[in-house]
Amino acid sequence: MEEERNILFEKYEMGRLLGKGTFAKVYYGKEMVSGESVAIKVINKDQVVKKEGMMEQIKREISVMRLVRHPNVVELKEVMATKTKIFFIMEYVRGGELFAKVARGKLKEDSARKYFQQLISAVDFCHSRGVSHRDLKPENLLLDENENLKVSDFGLSALPEQLRNDGLLHTQCGTPAYVAPEVLKRKGYDGSKADIWSCGVILYVLLAGFLPFQDENLMNMYKKIFKAQFELPPWFSSESKRLVSKLLVTDPDRRITIPAIMRTPWFHKGLARPIRTAAMVKETTTQVEPSAGGDEHDDPSPKTPKFFNAFEFISSMSSGFDLSSLFEKKRKVGSIFTSRCRAAAILAKIEAVAKGLSMRVAKAKDFKLKMEAPTEGRKGRLAITAEIFEVAPEVAIVEFSKSSGDTLEYSKFFEEDVRPALKDIVWTWQGDSMCNGKDMMMAVENVNGMVCSHD
Repeated sequence: MEEERNILFEKYEMGRLLGKGTFAKVYYGKEMVSGESVAIKVINKDQVVKKEGMMEQIKREISVMRLVRHPNVVELKEVMATKTKIFFIMEYVRGGELFAKVARGKLKEDSARKYFQQLISAVDFCHSRGVSHRDLKPENLLLDENENLKVSDFGLSALPEQLRNDGLLHTQCGTPAYVAPEVLKRKGYDGSKADIWSCGVILYVLLAGFLPFQDENLMNMYKKIFKAQFELPPWFSSESKRLVSKLLVTDPDRRITIPAIMRTPWFHKGLARPIRTAAMVKETTTQVEPSAGGDEHDDPSPKTPKFFNAFEFISSMSSGFDLSSLFEKKRKVGSIFTSRCRAAAILAKIEAVAKGLSMRVAKAKDFKLKMEAPTEGRKGRLAITAEIFEVAPEVAIVEFSKSSGDTLEYSKFFEEDVRPALKDIVWTWQGDSMCNGKDMMMAVENVNGMVCSHD
């Protein structure tokens, strides 16, 4: 008998468990069309809703990972959800944690330098985007198949909007042995300067094979951190000693900066080309798009509409679980309905309705229709765009938006003419009480035949 496959939204096959935490489990996965390996982080919605602030943390983690697209940062490919679970589809990093390598003993200086160079490059990029990681440690640094470092786990990261009026962060978080003294003092701190301290501890661990601040008694360890009381092993080179001593400085204003780190002779060794700070070069990043479909310019006549990410679906249809702001630009005035008709049938129906209302119709790419009123309105001709997204093979979302014209005229026209004319293809309109987001998501799961038996 063939083993049951665990398929997620007809796109990813879920495999073995890679690891688990308090609120999440991470599974190995594979993109079914390309065969690309991915890691799938599964978060139980009920658990995070019960814990105060957890949903905000998840939103923040998604926002941060969209901002920090960098070769040395684990990539978030997309986010999906059902009525009970949230799925992070992430880059699969084969080599495991850097911690496992350090646990076997100290690294050679050249190896430690390489990882430190990549760490600083990633952290600098994060800081240029206003992101402080706040939990940098070898357990959160992964290695790919080419032994390149990837920063992961942005669950405790901070964005500029978390700064208080004093321009500082105030949340005490992180792993004690790697946390900067100003964070432990429960006073305001600069997140980027605190990250640099953590980088210093990591460099020490890579070169020494053990922590700079160790004590069985936690308060004694804190005292050592507050005084920057540590010893430099004799096998450290003179240049590495100087750099570690500049990183582990208790006064954050006197602590070495990333540009200064990059100028040190020790840091430059072994680089194929100099690493420039993010402030020195104008970076360009590609935002993580919620759609799992291809680029709209790839195919002038696609046979199926773009896949509408399930997270957007829940966000727009289910109150109390709104993450839509993370996945889409601010929408124009619009209306949304779901349909169980095929995309081609929906398109034909909308076109027929528009022509019946004497509107001029133009078909665009990717299952879009552009419609224009026959007469001038208060603010010119009313123009409407309709776009179809596929949620599952037999469930589609249709979004109408006003491209131009008067908003009141659009609302009246839509309510009095368009909605009644489309009633035979509509499953439910957004906001209608007859069917909420949970009901629809359950139907989508049934259509997809999704199996998630791990939990």
